[in-house]
Amino acid sequence: MTTGDPRIGLLFSGGLDSTILLGHLLNEGYVVYPLYIRFYLLWEDVELRAARRIVDKLAQPRLAPLVILEVPVADLYGDHWSLNGQGIPDAFSRAESVFLPGRNALLALKAGLWCQLHRVPELALGVLCTNPFSDATEEFFTEMERVLVRSLGHPLRFVRPFGHLDKAAVMDLGRNLPLELSFSCIFPIDGNHCGGCNKCAERHEAFVGLNLPDPTIYVRPLASPEPRSL
Repeated sequence: MTTGDPRIGLLFSGGLDSTILLGHLLNEGYVVYPLYIRFYLLWEDVELRAARRIVDKLAQPRLAPLVILEVPVADLYGDHWSLNGQGIPDAFSRAESVFLPGRNALLALKAGLWCQLHRVPELALGVLCTNPFSDATEEFFTEMERVLVRSLGHPLRFVRPFGHLDKAAVMDLGRNLPLELSFSCIFPIDGNHCGGCNKCAERHEAFVGLNLPDPTIYVRPLASPEPRSL
């Protein structure tokens, strides 16, 4: 615990990485406040249900109830694929294709302000070392810390416990967690993983990479893109 205070906020999406990070923080003795930020993107109803299931499954005295915060982005994104479902990045697309403009800035700002207002001194993010985006770097989050501290004057530290790990190493940490409850699809069909999008392919590859059975229900047969660096 970098501050000596056991309380920590967690940006929690209900995906593989944030689920494993939640388990990791609890194992480390933190009092965890999971924060789900709702942008009203097309997959979030299903994703939010998954996040609630996981928090319920891992319930214990040091795990606070799921907090839902809202940052509607329709006025910013317009006809973006994340809102209208047209041109969804498929299983053969590059990781960069799922970039959402300003997402990490909005996540950090909203969740960071919540932490400051509730005197929670740290906010954990499930960012991996393989994240290709410029708004996922240590420098980016350091600047966000400075902005928030100047704004309210309360201390806040962004922490990335998995910032030195790749997907395989993170999955290895989560072997005993209820990963079957997690959700990682950007085009869900009837509440299930579609099987054809970029995130479904990444999810399946994460299980296969560690020789773990993939418990996910995919509506469509999984495509077989070339293995990608996770």
